[in-house]
Amino acid sequence: MKISAKGRYALRFMIDLAIHDEGKYIALKEISQRQEISVKYLEQIVVILSRAGYVKSVRGAQGGYRLTRKPSEYTAGDILRLIEGPLSSVACLETLPNDCPRQGTCSTLKFWEGLNKVINEYVDSVTLEDLVLQDREQAQWDFVI
Repeated sequence: MKISAKGRYALRFMIDLAIHDEGKYIALKEISQRQEISVKYLEQIVVILSRAGYVKSVRGAQGGYRLTRKPSEYTAGDILRLIEGPLSSVACLETLPNDCPRQGTCSTLKFWEGLNKVINEYVDSVTLEDLVLQDREQAQWDFVI
């Protein structure tokens, strides 16, 4: 499993919205500049996030994007699965039930199931709020003399 640029950028986009939430809509251009991601690429991501109800948008001069819920109500897993699909390490575990013809005799199946469990438990344990706090903590120590 490898997280694509789209998945990484979606997570950064959502963190940016959470960090800069002052009750107003945030222009995509502002986020694009801060995150160094093209507006065109962010537009592709925002469509997916909007359709899923993760963000809402308003057009016009005061328009932009906002989260629809509190940052504590989103997990990294929610966001990544929305953009990437299942976070499975092997194809046979992408669907339930596992329909692999070797399921009963596969000597590595338990290993892959364990790996998937660790990955999914981790991404589901980290909220957008956690990532915002982590970013603020990192920024606190980021200074130049």
